Amino acid sequence: MLQLLQSSPLSFVIFAGIIGLIVGSFLNVVIHRLPKMMEREWQTQCAELNGHTPTPSPSYNLLAPRSACPHCSHAITATENIPVLSYLLLRGKCTGCGAAISPRYPIVEAVSGILSAYAAWHFGFGIAAIAAIAFVWALIALTCIDFDTQLLPDSITQPLLWTGLLLNLYATYTSLPNALIGAVAGYLILWSVYWLFKLVTGKEGMGYGDFKLLAAIGAWLGWTMLPLVILLSSVVGAVVGITLIIFTKHGRNIPIPFGPYLAGGGLIALFWGQALTQSYLQLLAAP
Repeated sequence: MLQLLQSSPLSFVIFAGIIGLIVGSFLNVVIHRLPKMMEREWQTQCAELNGHTPTPSPSYNLLAPRSACPHCSHAITATENIPVLSYLLLRGKCTGCGAAISPRYPIVEAVSGILSAYAAWHFGFGIAAIAAIAFVWALIALTCIDFDTQLLPDSITQPLLWTGLLLNLYATYTSLPNALIGAVAGYLILWSVYWLFKLVTGKEGMGYGDFKLLAAIGAWLGWTMLPLVILLSSVVGAVVGITLIIFTKHGRNIPIPFGPYLAGGGLIALFWGQALTQSYLQLLAAP
């Protein structure tokens, strides 16, 4: 199997796309359950700090209980859990009660599959492609969780940071010194912005999870990619924010998560960062 994937680029791309679809289905579970797991853990810790014995509760994690319809508790069968295809065959409705299924489920699966296949094509068979696919999966999960809850879980951002440094021990994407400086600079840049904004306005402009996410991106791609990531995420974030305020009457006092735009900037830098940076430098050097 490995020989086939290594010798046939098309087979590797198709295989990565299929795995991406399957993992995309699991990412939907992560996106839905991880914030709830974090909330339960916080409640348990608060109870313990107050000297109370936490109330026993049924097991709830990424594997249990079995996925079910939130409206009628209909257990999702294997045939109803085929990425994208099941949603189309079910016409976006639960077989138990007919309630609408959120289209985000097949969208996450499709995006995971497409980006996984693209990463396989872009890097070719090897550790760079395999790691890039995992990077894509992590950023998809973080993007959706941040949109839903304005949280960027440490259980994803911190392993992402250490994985980037370990990969670059062998210069998978950049040299180790660049990766190390990227991790430190990524954290300190947004940390400085946070405190400057707070000193000027008395308000918090972003969360600590954003610092950690940019640090992780810096660990993967190096400090030279950070200006591009920050520029892209800031521009897209500003455009989306202004659009929401103008067209959807999104209150100016309602915070807009920044993590998804950092994730988008990180993905663009992963695939096209070198080309974009070179083009920018050539424009500056042009007479």
